[in-house]
Amino acid sequence: MDQGDQKTATVGGRPLIASLGALYIVLAIGWSIGQLNLGKPASNVMLVAAFIGIPGLVLLYGGYRLPRTDIRPRFYPVVARWCFGGLLLLLSMLALYQLEPAKGVNDPSQAALVLSAFGIAAGFGVGVYDALAKTQALEVKRRNRELQEVKRRLEETNSELEASNERLEQFAYAASHDLQEPLRMITSYLTLVEDRYGDELDQDGREFIAYAVDGAERMREMIEGLLEYSRVETQGDPFEPVDLESVFADVRRDLELRLEEHDATVEIGTLPRVEGDGRQLRQLFQNLLSNAVEYSGDEPPRIRVTAEQNGTRWTVSVSDNGIGIDPDDQERIFRVFQRLHGREEHDGTGLGLALCRRIVERHDGEIWVDSEPGEGSTFSVTLPAVPDRGE
Repeated sequence: MDQGDQKTATVGGRPLIASLGALYIVLAIGWSIGQLNLGKPASNVMLVAAFIGIPGLVLLYGGYRLPRTDIRPRFYPVVARWCFGGLLLLLSMLALYQLEPAKGVNDPSQAALVLSAFGIAAGFGVGVYDALAKTQALEVKRRNRELQEVKRRLEETNSELEASNERLEQFAYAASHDLQEPLRMITSYLTLVEDRYGDELDQDGREFIAYAVDGAERMREMIEGLLEYSRVETQGDPFEPVDLESVFADVRRDLELRLEEHDATVEIGTLPRVEGDGRQLRQLFQNLLSNAVEYSGDEPPRIRVTAEQNGTRWTVSVSDNGIGIDPDDQERIFRVFQRLHGREEHDGTGLGLALCRRIVERHDGEIWVDSEPGEGSTFSVTLPAVPDRGE
């Protein structure tokens, strides 16, 4: 409670309400004593005294309980004004009634006490309701201000993150692009040395050159992969309806020789049309099928592609009968330059699945793998369905 609310609670509302309650209790007691001294029946006196005193008790207790309600102290005067409003309303009605001689009441003072007591109690109830409504409205405004502030900060953070990501992408692109030229020069000179002086080199010298050339080639592949990874957002094509059956037909043609070499079987179910970048989706599924072939183990690869709709999204799954992936490594494989096997066992740059995740995230989807070592793997991705233009 701030200082303004404390002052309002002390001066403007709550003490006044409690004082009105105490006043009517005193009036009820004083009136009943006077009536009993005049010889009025005790039962009638007690009934009327209750009509005067009980509303007073309500106000006295209500004034005491106000701080324990949700009502803000600044709205206590609202409750007090409603109490006086109820009092004045019923007294005005009594006064108007008295103007009609044929319908005047026998004891105007008694009627004034009873009606004003009920008027104050009724006004208190209405005032509490009104003050609660005002408190809730004030709380809604406060929360709206907080939400607006949170929204503003989130927008600022998003803008900063977007700017940071753009700078990182530009840096990755520039660094990767600039590295290619000296790398080409290294490879060219190593090849020139091998061609020109190969006969003069011993076995170790030729092996050293071969290792260097192989390392330079792997570096070139990594740089090209990093370039492609950095340009997913900035160099992507606009989204449009893409027929995944056509995408997989293209992927199969691209991998035809590799599939035949490994005696691979690819079974493709009915596939949908999705909203996306056709070129990137082709790269995505080519990477997944290539991995299924690469990590097939000793058995010929058996690959199955299926799709299932979930509301406005499609889940496309690529399953294989390969060597599988340990559950502890199933998140790590989607990170940049993360490899589970040495180059002697399997080729690769450690960027393929990271690129897949980046492509899927650009399509506002998710990618995950379900696998057990020796039991094969199922890579699943979610992609947006083509919206119904008729809706």
